[in-house]
Amino acid sequence: MTGLYIHIPFCRARCHFCAFYLEMHRADKAHRYLEALVREIRLHAERDTLAGRPLETVYFGGGTPTALDADQLSHILSLVREGFGLKEDAEISLEAHPAGVTEAGLRRLIEAGFTRISFGAQSMDDRELLSVGRHGASDAVRSAVRLARRAGFTNINLDLIYGLPGQTRASWQATLREAIALGSAHLSCYALTVEEHTRLDADIRRSEQPSPDPELQNWMEAEAARTLSSAGFERYEISNYSQPGRACRHNLLYWTGQDYLGLGPSAQSYLDGARFGTVEDLEAYIQALDAGRLPLVQSESLTPVQRRREALVFGLRLIQGVASDPADEPDAEWSRTVERLIEQGLLEERMGRLTLTEHGRRYADTVAVELL
Repeated sequence: MTGLYIHIPFCRARCHFCAFYLEMHRADKAHRYLEALVREIRLHAERDTLAGRPLETVYFGGGTPTALDADQLSHILSLVREGFGLKEDAEISLEAHPAGVTEAGLRRLIEAGFTRISFGAQSMDDRELLSVGRHGASDAVRSAVRLARRAGFTNINLDLIYGLPGQTRASWQATLREAIALGSAHLSCYALTVEEHTRLDADIRRSEQPSPDPELQNWMEAEAARTLSSAGFERYEISNYSQPGRACRHNLLYWTGQDYLGLGPSAQSYLDGARFGTVEDLEAYIQALDAGRLPLVQSESLTPVQRRREALVFGLRLIQGVASDPADEPDAEWSRTVERLIEQGLLEERMGRLTLTEHGRRYADTVAVELL
């Protein structure tokens, strides 16, 4: 399976918890970015970077992709289709700000071939949204979901965050109930993490906001699993729940070690055992493409052992885990580390599969570092 990620580096405002690379949207910047992206798509197509493999998934992320208008996004998708080819049943996903969509624009996206939309709801409590500089009230989420459904989207995701400043057990339960009631096909529930150099990090250092409470977040994670399971959702990855048949195919591509190409500033790629990135600077990205060069950085070819380790580590994010077969283990060091993590209660081995325990899922990044 082969996928494509396109990074749209624009937002109208930066949320206080966000550490992703982005630029404030301006029409002139967006125009220059689009011209450069066209050149990047065509260069990869000319060089046959994907070796003729048609795309099974395309994911527009950011930033806020809907900082661009529907015609601009549709044009990008048409160039992708022309340059790389799309499988007939390809999943085409788009991240969207709830306050930045219209029914006409959403219909245009459906006509262009988009099949899945993901709204950054974060919370259904306006006070919690304000605490992290989130513009657009919860009413915008309700409206956006209704408009998307009317436009023809049936595969709708909501991103939710637990552990927000001021969030309580009761308000988290209320957010989950409302997200279910809106009829979403998919829900992503992420624990709030405080990234260095963000506004939230600064607010906490100044004691203007509280740090996330790990014990409360653990309860909220367990409550999400219980509530969503009761509502018919399947938890298929640490943070992701879907109605049957609605798991995000693009994200599964990452967690199962499949190939993907990344376009746009700061995008990452993994193709044929090699990892490489795109420069994390819009101006440098544009200048490289103006000069006819791909703006690539941080290239690394993985050894067979590294590739196997990474495939197993990413696979452990899935609730089903990975097959536990001594013949497939990368090396003896892997086996010793796995045994130690089992003794520590972070991993478990059952019925021929290796999985994170409930406790281990809360320390998945630590487990990953130990295993890589």
